[in-house]
Amino acid sequence: MNVLTFIHAFFSDGSHWHGYDGIPTRLTEHLHYSLQALAIAAVIGLPIGLITGHYGRGGNAIALVATGSRALPTFGLLVLMVMWLGFGLGPVMIPLVVLAVPPILVTTYEAVRSVDPSPVDAARGMGMPESRILLQVELPGALPLILGGLRSAAIQIVSTATIAAYVGLGGIGRYIIDGLYQRNYEKVVGGATLVAVLALVTLGVFWAVARVAVSPGVRRSG
Repeated sequence: MNVLTFIHAFFSDGSHWHGYDGIPTRLTEHLHYSLQALAIAAVIGLPIGLITGHYGRGGNAIALVATGSRALPTFGLLVLMVMWLGFGLGPVMIPLVVLAVPPILVTTYEAVRSVDPSPVDAARGMGMPESRILLQVELPGALPLILGGLRSAAIQIVSTATIAAYVGLGGIGRYIIDGLYQRNYEKVVGGATLVAVLALVTLGVFWAVARVAVSPGVRRSG
């Protein structure tokens, strides 16, 4: 049997669309983990990236933190957190957040630093407070790149949130882990397909958000 046959068999099986192990339930669980991790990472990465980018300080420290975070093995960190904190959602959130913070933090910093300095200098010359300069002048110009960092983080989270199944939680990873254990490759391929489709949907969502949130002038200049 080839991959397409496995995919057709998985999605055409009515039992995969109902109950606690049905696709709607597993998708909902996966989205819950992913959105929660992305929200936590954004709360950490966005303010630090905006402030350090505005003042132009801390770039080397941000690069060092980002490099160190990316070097951490996600699955190894999950195992360590489980041994330290026990089973539950917390040990899953930590590696997902550690994975997602670097692209948000680095991209936000670079986005603010890349804003045209002319309007920033003009706003400062008019006596505008630094907080208003950041939020009303720099942020609109930096928004496309900031959304790009959030998009990258979201795709990484969606693709990696399958690790929740390793510690007994749900999500799409349940199909992959259970399928491997049962040698049910139809379920493994189906789960992998769902993850890929969800990543593509995530790309589409951020494209739509960028079309709505970014002003046409900024899009044209970009």
